[in-house]
Amino acid sequence: MKINKKHLFSLLIILIICAGAISIASAYTGTGFSHSIPSSKYYNQSASDILSKYPKTDCHVEEKGICTKVVDGDTIYLDNGEKIRFVGVNTPERGVEGYITSKNFVQKLCLNKEVGIDVDDSKHNDKYGRTLGVVIVDGKNVNEMLLKEGLAEIMYMPPSEFYPFDWANDNTHISSTHSSSSTASAPTSAESTSSSGSASYIGNANSGKFHDPSCSSVSKMSDGNKVFFSSRNDAVNQGYIPCKICNP
Repeated sequence: MKINKKHLFSLLIILIICAGAISIASAYTGTGFSHSIPSSKYYNQSASDILSKYPKTDCHVEEKGICTKVVDGDTIYLDNGEKIRFVGVNTPERGVEGYITSKNFVQKLCLNKEVGIDVDDSKHNDKYGRTLGVVIVDGKNVNEMLLKEGLAEIMYMPPSEFYPFDWANDNTHISSTHSSSSTASAPTSAESTSSSGSASYIGNANSGKFHDPSCSSVSKMSDGNKVFFSSRNDAVNQGYIPCKICNP
């Protein structure tokens, strides 16, 4: 059968449509982290309103630049062409619930504004060549804001100068990547060095914090997230940080 140009063009269109369908079906979702915070939450809040809720950071600005593009909630471009990856945090990928809200949040704080970067001295770049660092706006840590607002999860991947658990609160989600790649990964209850009956401290596998058994936070913790430790050193060595309420 003789194939004319019209048939070839039709075949090309079909191949393009099929390739697009395959691409959508296999879209990258990262760790799968998502959240249900609506974009409307920040619609009437200015950048100043958001920044005013947070204290000055002790991170140091090592370089500055104008944010020219926000790729998503954890990646931006500077006017010098440098691509910055927010260290220690991970936001929803394109196509995953929460992507738009996290991206819009960062746009409101950073886009077309001068931002400071505290580059991770322990690991300057990731495998994609992006600069790893803390993004600083008006002296405030945007990485920390993303975690505390619930717009990102902790993704602690040593070696790193920064310990994102210090920026978290009790509701902050921890990436499963943390458990598989960190030397200070959170153990499950079965892996803990103590049983519930003899535990001196109780950790929260979701928040990465440990508490006195009498702490009010323990009663709100699901059994599945409880990790039991026989000593304070045991908890610290496992990568947990002390609760700020009970100060164990």
